[in-house]
Amino acid sequence: MADELSISDVARLIDDPSSANRSSAAEKIASQYERGALSDTERQIAEDIFRVMVKDAEERVRSALVSHLKNAPELSSDVAGSLAWDASDAVAVPMLEFSEAVSDDDLVEIVRTQGSRRQTAIASRQTVSAEVADVLVDHGDETAVATLVGNEGAALTDTTMHKVVDKFGNNETVQTPLVMRSSLPIAVSERLVAKVSDKLIDRLVIRHELPSSLADDLVLQIRERATLGLLTADADEHDVFSLVDALARNGRLTASILLRAICVGDLIFFEAALAKLGGISLLNARTLIHDKGALGFKSLYGKCQLPETLFEAYRIALEVLLDTELERIDGDPDMVTRRMLERVLTQFEDFVDNESPEDVDFLLNRLGRAANAA
Repeated sequence: MADELSISDVARLIDDPSSANRSSAAEKIASQYERGALSDTERQIAEDIFRVMVKDAEERVRSALVSHLKNAPELSSDVAGSLAWDASDAVAVPMLEFSEAVSDDDLVEIVRTQGSRRQTAIASRQTVSAEVADVLVDHGDETAVATLVGNEGAALTDTTMHKVVDKFGNNETVQTPLVMRSSLPIAVSERLVAKVSDKLIDRLVIRHELPSSLADDLVLQIRERATLGLLTADADEHDVFSLVDALARNGRLTASILLRAICVGDLIFFEAALAKLGGISLLNARTLIHDKGALGFKSLYGKCQLPETLFEAYRIALEVLLDTELERIDGDPDMVTRRMLERVLTQFEDFVDNESPEDVDFLLNRLGRAANAA
């Protein structure tokens, strides 16, 4: 075949060992190696030749090797490592991005000691181990980390993703691909919701010259709606508890989000939240919440140290929710929520006027303002 090293090629190397001839020979041997066209003995001889060629002073020779060896997963790790550590980006970057023969040890050390272009190449690999990913977050710049979190082949542990939020949570370049990942732990998602909201505060206040109090109201409503939206209809109790724990750790398990949750019928979240705030088991919280008497829910509410002025609103919302559970399943959920909100908001007449629309989200936002003022 045309890319096989012939007798005439060998003769040219002996008679005229120019960089052009060396490059041509390197490409032909590497091509045969990549295709698996060599016997075991020939592969060993080829690798010995590569060990000489990786030290060639001419970049074109080393690049000729890389053009084929980057696709050879069984290449000896020392040859792969030599090319990955090459002084020229034109040689090293393709190996770092594509070669499965480069060891994680080499990748980790290169991330720690080399620049953005090489870090980004490593972040782009078809698979990135958890160890390499974690080091990339520690040492990589925003381009490398954005590439990493956008790579579905990267193994990102919960700890690593929390590091990303710690370091780059306000960086839109990183934030966007992180949000777009196919799967995120719910605690990470909750933190991102808060980060996005904080950014929105600045935009509203600075760019649009809104009063900061109004901006805070709007952002809180967006945050709470988005946070509760993290729980899908089929979310299990583990997901719910993960979100509740994350909110509690970050000081966002507030009276307003609990009131919003119960008003949109998210009873499981409400039960888990009160269990967390009250420091009791979920079973005990459910027993007190569903108590038909006057003392069960009231005693738990007091233990959770929620605002006294909101108790009647919670009581009414809970009563409506428990009385209409079947109706919520068989009827229009928005209609039931609207009815609940209309009854609850009568407790906060200052926030309601005769011309208020019946839009559920509008009423929820009114309720949020009332809860924040309590």
